[in-house]
Amino acid sequence: MINIKKDFSLKTLNTFGIDVKAKQFISVTKQDELLEILRRFYASELFILGGGSNMLLTKDINKTVVHVNLKGIETVQEDENHIWLNVQAGENWHEFVLYCIENNYGGLENLSLIPGNVGTSPIQNIGAYGVELKDNFEFCEAINVQTLNTVKFNKADCEFGYRQSVFKNKYKSQFIITNVCFKLTKRKHNLHLDYGAIKTVLDQKNIQNPSIKDISDVVIDIRSSKLPNPKELGNSGSFFKNPIISAQHFEQLQQKFDLKYYPLASGDYKIPAGWLIDQCQLKGYRQGDAAVHKQQALVLVNHGNASGHDILNLAKYIQAQVFNTFNIKLEPEVNIY
Repeated sequence: MINIKKDFSLKTLNTFGIDVKAKQFISVTKQDELLEILRRFYASELFILGGGSNMLLTKDINKTVVHVNLKGIETVQEDENHIWLNVQAGENWHEFVLYCIENNYGGLENLSLIPGNVGTSPIQNIGAYGVELKDNFEFCEAINVQTLNTVKFNKADCEFGYRQSVFKNKYKSQFIITNVCFKLTKRKHNLHLDYGAIKTVLDQKNIQNPSIKDISDVVIDIRSSKLPNPKELGNSGSFFKNPIISAQHFEQLQQKFDLKYYPLASGDYKIPAGWLIDQCQLKGYRQGDAAVHKQQALVLVNHGNASGHDILNLAKYIQAQVFNTFNIKLEPEVNIY
């Protein structure tokens, strides 16, 4: 028996804490329940909700919101050096990373403390501190909302890019990811220490030969010092993508600014969006309860009663300021509804 709730508040199910209502709400804990809902409703009548971490809700959802709450972690293959874990979509991402750390499964430690659920992680190809989801991704399975067939997507099928995948573009709203399989190391872990402040903090702690737990702990420390806890201050983590500009554009800007940048193999340059916003003197800037976080300019926050439109208007103001100063267009990383 599927429990359908009417006029259901989504405030606790999106990390911005935006108080919008769902016309109808269903939480599914079994794949059979999900299939039954897809048989009962047209796909266009449904709004699929995962961890609510990478979204900005600007209005009530006049659809049936389906909260994908499938749970479970299963070993599907193992050898001397690697383990393959199949993880259900409703598992909390950070709790899954901690599970890997506890069992000495390496590969995801740099992705500690990223909000959201496992099922939505491939959509965005989540990444942090020099590691992206695709680096340890083996495959995912997803239900086609029209045919109800389960389709297996390998890494190539997903066409992963910087915060991109086929699920965000070509197949947007056409599939519901039910589980994701990761290939992780059991020994001889490939550590990523050179991005951000990881190496600096390890040196400060006098850790010469870090374990994956050491790296996870450092990432958690760094993120906690810069990023607000969504349970305490509504936010969706990084609101904007780090823009990529051409070498010509980079050279023009370098004549006027002491740029922060990361050179790419393509010859282009990635510029930290937070640095661009900070240079526009917007760190801590506030419009009512919508604000730029005072410690991390890349994070927009809800101080309590901001609406989705309030956050969106603030984002547009930031985009205009950055464009006027640097001729760089910031693109949102979050999905806006």
